[in-house]
Amino acid sequence: MIEFKLPDIGEGTAEGEIVKWLVSTGDAVKEHQAIVEVMTDKATVEVPAPADGTITELLVGEGDTVPVGDVIFRLDNGGGAPAQAASPEPAAAPSAPSAPTAPSVPSAPTAVAAQPEPSGGKVLAVPSARRVARELSVDLGTVAGSGRNGVIRRADVEAAATGGAVAQSSHSVVAPSTAQAQRIPFRGVRRKIAEAMVRSSQTAVHFTIVEEVDVTDLVRVRQKAKAIGAEQGIKVTFMPFIMKAVANGLMKFPMLNGHLDEQAEEIVLPGTVNLGIATDTPNGLIVPVISQVESKGLLQLAAELGDLSERTRAGRVRPEELRGSTFSITNAGNIGGTIATPIINFPDIAILGVHRIVKRPGVVDTPEGEVIEVRQYMNFSCSVDHRLADGADAARFVAYLRQILEEPALLSL
Repeated sequence: MIEFKLPDIGEGTAEGEIVKWLVSTGDAVKEHQAIVEVMTDKATVEVPAPADGTITELLVGEGDTVPVGDVIFRLDNGGGAPAQAASPEPAAAPSAPSAPTAPSVPSAPTAVAAQPEPSGGKVLAVPSARRVARELSVDLGTVAGSGRNGVIRRADVEAAATGGAVAQSSHSVVAPSTAQAQRIPFRGVRRKIAEAMVRSSQTAVHFTIVEEVDVTDLVRVRQKAKAIGAEQGIKVTFMPFIMKAVANGLMKFPMLNGHLDEQAEEIVLPGTVNLGIATDTPNGLIVPVISQVESKGLLQLAAELGDLSERTRAGRVRPEELRGSTFSITNAGNIGGTIATPIINFPDIAILGVHRIVKRPGVVDTPEGEVIEVRQYMNFSCSVDHRLADGADAARFVAYLRQILEEPALLSL
């Protein structure tokens, strides 16, 4: 009999939340089979069985928070007297982190364990879909996903197993006569997001400054860079330009780049720019980090951003890639919205919100005088912890961003 203790999942975590049991009492399990999903403030991973056997008792419930070292289940491995299992490593590399909230308000990152796909391809699927695929022996590589960006949902797997079809959207309109209330357990990623948001809003003294930027020239330059990147297999979006401008600005105005060490009562300004990039995933908004942005070129940033975003959405981001941000960027421009006031990714000092590009008439100075022509504009909103930086710091920073992004050739400086 093995008494399985909650292992230290990493980084010296003291406790974990039981997100979901993947087995029931009486189930026969194999060594390394995923038994339970556990979330800490660092990551969410699937914890495996230490040996073949039968689950005799689950000692804690879903949603319970358990100290590391407490026994969480018992496994009869045919060995007779109870034994204490050594805490194994998690079964797989962590996957979906968490993070923040709606696309404009990132939060503390988390991660959910991903499983290797039989087909060898990079398959996007939510954790419950992966679990059901294992149970039903369905190759995720053969399943068409109906979620956003082709993400495979649990219903897709179940439909594939039965040869049926699944609705293409989970937001179907339901007639009032058949609508039923839904109650969703408030735990796991969503609760971690809530805890992080409450801490940020109740600790940091938020203020937000908004700047309008004429990005007409940036749109033109990005179009050329996109073609050059495509020749090297790199997708160039607007984000590398924004990231580089932000990094240059933070090196010039370092009071916005860093965090507060509350215990030491010191403001930490690291001298390097590590950008947390809020990423919309099936498991919530995740904030992976790209480090030393100030020392990297646009194509390198584009390549790293593409790789990191893909792995984050697929649930293959590593725990160390979810830590160490000195400033965050949240971009909801491809979804919509004119302006927002993002919540700071605590304990960072500030965060930048990036919004959609709109076309409208603008006044342009030419050698012949002022003319009106169609221009393209983008809004930026920078939320700052007023305890650690002043309004003038934020105003100078966003003014610098406007100067650089309106004349993108200045990025070469």
